[in-house]
Order: sequence, then C-alpha cells, then structure tokens
Amino acid sequence: MPTLVVPFRGTAAKSRLEARDAAARQALADAMLADVVAACAAVGPTFVVAPAGVAVDGAELVGDPGGGQGAAVRVALDAAVVAGAPLPYVVVNADLPCVTPRDLLALAGATPAGGLALAAAADGTTNALALADADLFEPLYGPGSAERYEALGPSRRVEAPNLIDDVDTVADLERLAPRLGPQTRAAAKALHAKAAA
Repeated sequence: MPTLVVPFRGTAAKSRLEARDAAARQALADAMLADVVAACAAVGPTFVVAPAGVAVDGAELVGDPGGGQGAAVRVALDAAVVAGAPLPYVVVNADLPCVTPRDLLALAGATPAGGLALAAAADGTTNALALADADLFEPLYGPGSAERYEALGPSRRVEAPNLIDDVDTVADLERLAPRLGPQTRAAAKALHAKAAA
C-alpha cells in the first residue's frame, strides 16, 4: 500500500484559466483537489499540503511552508516519514481530475528498486512521481522537469492518460470532460452555466 502526497496551491491555483473570475477558478481548483484526494485516499494514507483553511476529507492536512511546489512536497514527505507511512511515496499534482485509484496503483507498482516512476505532462513537466524512498526527492519542478527527475536514479515512465492529462486551461477542461471526476464535472457544469448566463 503506497502513501500519497498532494501539493495544492489554494487561492493561487489555476491562474491560467483565462476569462474566469477568482471565485470560479477557486471552485474549480477545490473540485479537482477533491477528486484527486478521493482517488488517493482509496489507495493509501494521504497527505495534502495546502494553505490554512483548505478542507480535505480523507487526508491529513500539512501546512504549506511557502517556497513553491518543491518545498510543499518536501514537507509532506517529511510528515509521511515521521508518521511511518508505507513506501513507495506517490506525489500527485492536484490538477489531475481524471485520476483513478487504478492509475495511482499502476504508478506505484512501476517504481523500480531504489528509484522512481513518473508521469510527465505533454509539455515535459512532471504530473506525478512514485519514489522508492523519500530521500530521492529533489525540488526539480518546472519546464523540462520530467527529464531531470528521470536522471535522479533508476526510473520508469508511466504513460497513463489520466496522469498525463492535467487541467491548465478551459480548453483542457472541455477536452477531458468525459473522464473528469464527479466533483470536477459538477464544477465545470456550474462554470459553463455561469458563462452562458
């Protein structure tokens, strides 16, 4: 049984969803987080790193230390180690609203001994990591990060569409509509209805 880590930016999330007000973007980000956490909690102990005031069901909330995604993941991994949570540690971005427990188990199962498995986004960034040990983690996020993570040790890429397809824009949301989790689907419908009004 793996341990799951989900970094979440809170009010800073989804700033690239063009032509949407802050409240609508936040509602969508919260819905995506809820779907990701539901999939994670079905697989194993889950640690969500988020700003104060974020509500998560089925997960342990870890305060965001500031300093970006790498710092957030590090503090959650440290919390998981202190809690004695089982390996591997699977880090899942909060903007993967199509992810299922099966996807997460496939990523965890692909982790080579002493290494990591990863799912890269289409743009070469990193959407999810499975680490054989918390000490493998380095804060390498950003453009081209998937290749940098692969260089950390024995690695394996997992080509699962639900881990590759993240949501950064309204077009992404529309393209993925048939596979969205229930919370994101409801939030997307509300956004669409608001835009049509």
